[in-house]
Amino acid sequence: MTLTSRKTGLAGLATLGVSALLLAGCSAAPTGTNTTKAASNFLPCMVSDSGGFDDHSFNEIGLQGLQAAAKSLGVKEKHVESNTNDDYAPNIDSLLGQGCNLIVTVGFLLSSATDAAAKANPDVKFAIVDDGLDNEGATGKDGKPTGDGKVDVANGKPILFDTAQAAFLAGYAAASYSKTGVVGTFGGIQIPPVTIFMDGFVEGVQYFDKVKSKSVKVVGWDVTSQTGVFTGGFAAGVEAKTAAQGLLDQNADVIMPVGGPIYQSAAEAIKDKKNGTVMIGVDADVYNTDKSVRDILLTSVQKRVDSGVEAVVKAAASGDFNNTPYVGTLKNDGVGLAPFHDYASKVDSNLSKEIADIKAKIISGDIKVTSAATPK
Repeated sequence: MTLTSRKTGLAGLATLGVSALLLAGCSAAPTGTNTTKAASNFLPCMVSDSGGFDDHSFNEIGLQGLQAAAKSLGVKEKHVESNTNDDYAPNIDSLLGQGCNLIVTVGFLLSSATDAAAKANPDVKFAIVDDGLDNEGATGKDGKPTGDGKVDVANGKPILFDTAQAAFLAGYAAASYSKTGVVGTFGGIQIPPVTIFMDGFVEGVQYFDKVKSKSVKVVGWDVTSQTGVFTGGFAAGVEAKTAAQGLLDQNADVIMPVGGPIYQSAAEAIKDKKNGTVMIGVDADVYNTDKSVRDILLTSVQKRVDSGVEAVVKAAASGDFNNTPYVGTLKNDGVGLAPFHDYASKVDSNLSKEIADIKAKIISGDIKVTSAATPK
């Protein structure tokens, strides 16, 4: 087995580019996968991005999916955590050296390292969360992805999510709950897996305004110009708290931070404000993963990375692996809106029914949710 060579400048986002998620022929979530054919020595493995497996977000739930699949198959698993972008290629190499049959990489930032490893090791299966593996993508002058939409490695499978659909529901809920008439969102890094949330959120607010004849303002992201507030990374810290504070200063009383642990700093800013502002989580149902923010959590936009990873691992173990993208949607329950939990009695009494009706219309196609980053 040949270990992949580390690509020059992996740590720089410029070398990563922006992979297009506009993919043709995407598959629905696999169901009823036959795992009886799984070899007892099948070894599924995973590499996190720099957010780590304790991010209460997509790395953590991705690992849960890997572990659930391994338990169901009766096999062991291996996983390794990345601390910086420089760790991606070496971590993949380490797992290759340990005989992994399938390596799942978690996050768009691992695109370059995953693509290189898959090409250098055609006998090993790879899957990546949030990247299309379409010639590693590219970015045009407008900042939009310009990849060709075709998975360029036979042994690589994208695991993608149309989170704009679920974020649309969150935007509608945010607009309904807002007392100030201003809601906001900000992101970690301006890449498609982040902006797809923000696009859907804004469109959901706009839909609320249309059907309710209201005028709720969104700060932090402009869909038309694709410009907004970003921290430059996914770590909690001063940058994330400052970004959240900027939205609060514009009178936003519902905020959706998009980018793993950055929500923790947004929560600090909200609690410092003590004015009744609430937060919307992303990826996991943050109510279940982080009890410390329950008191300010309205709901969460769920990207069920665990379900996608589990399905892909089981398919690979049973010999059903292919490079057709897995795409999570509202229809196949790959994305969704979490319950309102402690805020169930505080939202409008008709909101849950309205959300259910909107969800049904999105699934049927009566409501179109669009984003430059939507998987197709």
